[in-house]
Amino acid sequence: MPHLRPGGFVTPRRDKRPLPRIPVPAARAVVDCAVYVNGDRRPGRVSYREALHEVRESGEGYVWLGLHSPDDEQMQDVGRVFGLHELVVEDAVNAHQRPKLEVYDDTQFLVLRTVKYVEHESMDKASEVVETGEIMIFVGPDFVITVRHGDHTHLSGLRRRLEARPTRLALGPTAVLHAISDLVVDSYLAVTDRMETDIVAIESSVFGTQRSLNIDPVYLLKREVLELRRAVTPLTGPLARLTADNPMVPKEIRRHFRDVADHLTTVIDRVVEYDEVLTSLLGAAAAKVGIQQNTDMRKISSWVAIAAVPTLVAGIYGMNFEYMPELDERWGYPTVIVGLLVACSALWVIFRRHHWL
Repeated sequence: MPHLRPGGFVTPRRDKRPLPRIPVPAARAVVDCAVYVNGDRRPGRVSYREALHEVRESGEGYVWLGLHSPDDEQMQDVGRVFGLHELVVEDAVNAHQRPKLEVYDDTQFLVLRTVKYVEHESMDKASEVVETGEIMIFVGPDFVITVRHGDHTHLSGLRRRLEARPTRLALGPTAVLHAISDLVVDSYLAVTDRMETDIVAIESSVFGTQRSLNIDPVYLLKREVLELRRAVTPLTGPLARLTADNPMVPKEIRRHFRDVADHLTTVIDRVVEYDEVLTSLLGAAAAKVGIQQNTDMRKISSWVAIAAVPTLVAGIYGMNFEYMPELDERWGYPTVIVGLLVACSALWVIFRRHHWL
């Protein structure tokens, strides 16, 4: 930083060492924090330290802490307060995790990939169809922590809906885990419904009667379907573990997880179908482009053949020989011109009959 001398002059800072990083309090990453007892939210705003202390002092209820894109120091502080394993704390900071379920002692750690359909006027003008994010959930006996990465992963609406149904929240932290999983999988269904419209539009374009075909939208949608497939397919394993006999998940919650697993199966079937359809469309589009190129080459070859006739004749008469009897004929020039027109017309008719022109 500049230094101010006694005379008021500013001198540049000569020390080139990097300035120390000022840590940002973990509270900056907190979206919401509340204590729930028998499904009802305790009034007032409290820090997560105070909330966890209150729950463990009273021995009832649990804490729901929501975080958005915390950095390493912020997440380390949360991990120390709640006693989280250092490995899952590191995973919570680093986005782009594969969907998974890990268990550390009495804490479950679930990673969900979120998706959002990106609005676009048409596939020809689209640069992205699916936007992805992540939600990571820590579930302990007396707390649930949600860590969100991405701008479309809001959970405030879900929290309000659950608070309007205290009987669901009264089932414990795993009820929140189920609600978030159900919300994410339902978003998969919504996205696949919207993508089906894009696939139908591409099918109409590929098998339409228009001569020109832009194959780029097919590749774009194929890439987006693969991105969606990477988000949904690995989630089958974690949901299978959550629906099986698990002492950490109440029986009533396991029944609800089976419904989520059924919806996920529907999504996976759709994604696999879309992938196969797009693969077929790629083949059909490539074949159509090849046929179009062959048609263009035939047209070009036809016109080249027609142009070769006057070129040949002009080349012959362009040779500077002294004895060329046709040069002395009075009707030589008109005869050559008429002959060229007849020959070129005959070639045009022949190519036209063979559908080369």
